[in-house]
Amino acid sequence: MSASGMPFDDFRDLLRNMPGPDTAALAAARERDAQLTKPLGALGRLEEIAFWLAAWTGRSPQVTRPLVAIFAGNHGVTAQGVTPYPPSVTAQMVSNFAAGGAAINQICVAHDLGLKIFDLALEIPTGDISVEAAMDERTCAATMAFGMEAVAGGTDLLCIGEMGIGNTTIAAAIFHGLYGGSAADWVGPGTGSEGEVLKRKIAAVEAAVKLHKPHLGDPLELLRRLGGRELAAMAGAILAARMERIPVLIDGYVATAAAAVLYAANPRALDHCLIGHVSAEPGHMAAIEKLGKTPLLALGMRLGEGTGAALAAGIVKAAALCHSGMATFADAGVTTKD
Repeated sequence: MSASGMPFDDFRDLLRNMPGPDTAALAAARERDAQLTKPLGALGRLEEIAFWLAAWTGRSPQVTRPLVAIFAGNHGVTAQGVTPYPPSVTAQMVSNFAAGGAAINQICVAHDLGLKIFDLALEIPTGDISVEAAMDERTCAATMAFGMEAVAGGTDLLCIGEMGIGNTTIAAAIFHGLYGGSAADWVGPGTGSEGEVLKRKIAAVEAAVKLHKPHLGDPLELLRRLGGRELAAMAGAILAARMERIPVLIDGYVATAAAAVLYAANPRALDHCLIGHVSAEPGHMAAIEKLGKTPLLALGMRLGEGTGAALAAGIVKAAALCHSGMATFADAGVTTKD
């Protein structure tokens, strides 16, 4: 049993017993949409986003307490020379977030989003996945439980992001472990890996998946062996949001890897989630397609920090306001079609 009191079996039970959408709220949203002063379907995906909000919050579409949650972790695999930056940069960037100096801070200001940063034992990197498991079950389960606490406080739209030097190597290993192919299919430049560094990154992912292959049929076992603390926490946050009926926007390549673990355990696990953007990381679109999702934005970004999810939150807020604030044909005295 984990320090949190939740062994993996408890998480498996949660994944088997997740609430579904609120069909009455969805029907009400569709009925109102049909009366708004626009042709049916004229707002395209904005209408679908409004319906999604209604279905997962159980009320008329609105976003009043959006939150960006960034989870930060360090990784033992950086010892393999897979990134040009040292692990100390993770803590330095966490300090930058706290001081308001990062890109995510500016996006949160622009879209009036709350921001919380979670430092996940940065002084204790996870195990080097190319030679050992990243975490034991106790640590992984406790970190997932910690991530579940991120939804406390009454948020009604959760944007999931991360910070962690080396974590695109971790994400690539998770995707390679889940979906096969070659390591090179999933490994990209991340924070600027190229040349010999990129070769070492590919080699580390190959070695990790080969080492842990006998255990990768269980998604939670895959997470503890190939993952990292920030990925475990993001998975926990996404799962808790589902239990609390909170819609989720998933950020880039690394956040999608955390979500993919839940999807592997239950293909309905991400029904309350949208992908905020498609990263410039080469494997991200392929991973999104495996999840049956379509990203909201494609801006060529690959920063992490929850930036793509936070930008997408502006679209979600606009969708909710269009639905709730537009007049109906009757209200506006506009003639409907025959």
